[in-house]
Amino acid sequence: MPDDWRQLQAGCAEVVSIIRPGSLQEKFPYPAPHGNELRDRPAYYYSQSSVIPYRIYRGEPQILVILSSKKKHFVVPKGIKEPGLSPRESAAQEAWEEAGVEGEVGDTVLGSYRYQKWGATCTVKVYPMRVTREIPEHEWEESHRGRQWVTPKQAAKRLKQAELAPLVKALARQLGALSET
Repeated sequence: MPDDWRQLQAGCAEVVSIIRPGSLQEKFPYPAPHGNELRDRPAYYYSQSSVIPYRIYRGEPQILVILSSKKKHFVVPKGIKEPGLSPRESAAQEAWEEAGVEGEVGDTVLGSYRYQKWGATCTVKVYPMRVTREIPEHEWEESHRGRQWVTPKQAAKRLKQAELAPLVKALARQLGALSET
């Protein structure tokens, strides 16, 4: 799909449905379609995924950290697990959007953590991601965030979510074993 819809050829697609904002419900049942609780956001918003982007530089592991959207603190790419995507695919998409990187997301979850947002608890699955490509600044839509490669020790100290520190350290131990071979 091109970024500019004007590039589409006539007749290459069809409109299946149009949803007008006024037709959407104001509250969403939780935790399932027939749940008793009503929330401001759909249930899938509370399942999130994240990556800890890394590379091996001169034989040592480095972690990529980015600034939050409001540039107040350091984070790693994280977001809502989008419907239709696996947690790994969704995490890779967040890495592309928020950090401007592509790579290989590990098969195994490093761990998970919970935090409060939107009046409820979000659960985040965290995966390792070996970065294979950094998107040039001029092509990266969220380049205002900035990005920095740091040591695992620096990343563990800088990241706002304290729950990420043990996951960064666990990844560093795994990578240390890998980089010695």
